[in-house]
Amino acid sequence: MDILAIMQKLNACHGPSGCESQVAAAIAELARPYVDEITTDALGNLICHKKGSGPKVMFAAHMDSIGCIVTHIDEQGYLRFGQVGGLSAHDLPGTPVRFANGTRGVIAAQGKVEPKDWKLDHLYIDVGAKDRAEASTMVQVGDMAVFDTVPFVSGRKLFSPYLDDRIACVILLSALERIKRSDNDLYFVFTVQEEVGLRGARTAAYGIDPDYGIAVDVTDSDDIPDAPHECSSVAGKGAAIKVMDSSVICHPVVVDQLKELAQARNIPFQMDVLRFGGTDAGAIHQSRAGVYTGGISVASRYIHTPMEMADLDDIEACAALTAAFAQAKLEG
Repeated sequence: MDILAIMQKLNACHGPSGCESQVAAAIAELARPYVDEITTDALGNLICHKKGSGPKVMFAAHMDSIGCIVTHIDEQGYLRFGQVGGLSAHDLPGTPVRFANGTRGVIAAQGKVEPKDWKLDHLYIDVGAKDRAEASTMVQVGDMAVFDTVPFVSGRKLFSPYLDDRIACVILLSALERIKRSDNDLYFVFTVQEEVGLRGARTAAYGIDPDYGIAVDVTDSDDIPDAPHECSSVAGKGAAIKVMDSSVICHPVVVDQLKELAQARNIPFQMDVLRFGGTDAGAIHQSRAGVYTGGISVASRYIHTPMEMADLDDIEACAALTAAFAQAKLEG
């Protein structure tokens, strides 16, 4: 599976939280040869079902991305915006963006504000309009913009916008491609609105009622200069088996199963402890009467910035471990 090509395909779609249908259509096309049925629920979750008679296993990777939503167009044609998901003002000035209709622009900071004092209220999007009237023919209040940066590979590292969490969507697709036989009843769910509160995973888990849940997502990498050591994973050290973050303490049965599978198959792995943040696991494990839940993570640098980074060998390890869990003998 060509990871870069699929990332380019998915990122060419417009998919901020609440607007994931283009991404879902692209994933459905790629997943169709490997599953028995594909459905979409009311929120927009894409549910790819590979039927089996054993325990229900739900894998979740979210399709949505963070973005900017237009809240005001001023007299000069500049766009003020709010955040869809987590944005940091210091990461954004100079970033190219695009809207669903193809309009492009760049994020800039207003004058006379020191960079150290930047907040989102000090930023705007310039789409090249001469005034409000022209800008209003290009963009409307309520339209969402996404980063328009370009994926590339350098060395063994993949640089791309929206590795969070499109790279996990690629991992699920790669795992599906590898599964030859499984007695488990498998649900590969590409969820919506994770960035604004794990919303899609919550309804998907309720509808599927799985016995086991695995959230596949990115996690922070503790290898940047002057790292604050708020996380345990490092890019290039293998699949990160989640122990906990602020949304979940993973079930020891699932953590141990993932470790045993990785050791038995010589899959490089590390343990993922994160002092902040969360994944779809946070919603899945609390569904109905509870779900045996764990997580497989890709250690990534620069999460929620216009250009994130992950290691290609880690991505491979995550896909192998996901496929291994899907085919494991699990207690019903």
